[in-house]
Amino acid sequence: MRFFVLFALIATPVLSAGDNVEITLLPQGSVLTEQGLEAWDRIYEVASHPRCSNCHTGESDRPMWSGPSYGQARPHGMNIQAGDSRDGASFIRCVSCHALTGQGGNDAPHMAPQVAGTWQLAPVEADWFGRSSLEICTQLRDPALNGDRDITALATHLDHDVILHWAWTPGGGREPAPYSLQEHVDDLILWGAAGMPCAGDVSNN
Repeated sequence: MRFFVLFALIATPVLSAGDNVEITLLPQGSVLTEQGLEAWDRIYEVASHPRCSNCHTGESDRPMWSGPSYGQARPHGMNIQAGDSRDGASFIRCVSCHALTGQGGNDAPHMAPQVAGTWQLAPVEADWFGRSSLEICTQLRDPALNGDRDITALATHLDHDVILHWAWTPGGGREPAPYSLQEHVDDLILWGAAGMPCAGDVSNN
């Protein structure tokens, strides 16, 4: 974890953490704003990466294809639409192609990635694709735009939602999200303990 030993000594474990990630809270104010902003920069690298942002398309019900292997970003092929349900229920369900049918479902290149969970777009309010660091930072700390989650709930959401784990283990030669799931959760905890600062905050100028 990226924090001083003193912070570790006064940290509080989160008992609701799952089996995959260790989640340890830090007291509010125990992390400097500068450190919180550094942690946010790393969080943004993950949030804006194609493994994450391609399904955070806001009001659009079209998942995106972007990243080095796609060239110019474009909507998902085959006229795929997620509809109001965000999982394709009104058209063709995302899990029709993305459901995990056996072991190693993500290993074949150029085939639909598979995951042992409900494959779907993020909620409309989580509009990240093509957004700036400040825009996503402002969204993620706003309970009205993040599913009414505090920093603990954000961290445990990452731990318990297996579709999010896929971003770091995409298989098939796909580029994973930066860092690791554990490091991403650690950065969220740091950012939260610093008061969820964003670069545009007046107090940071």
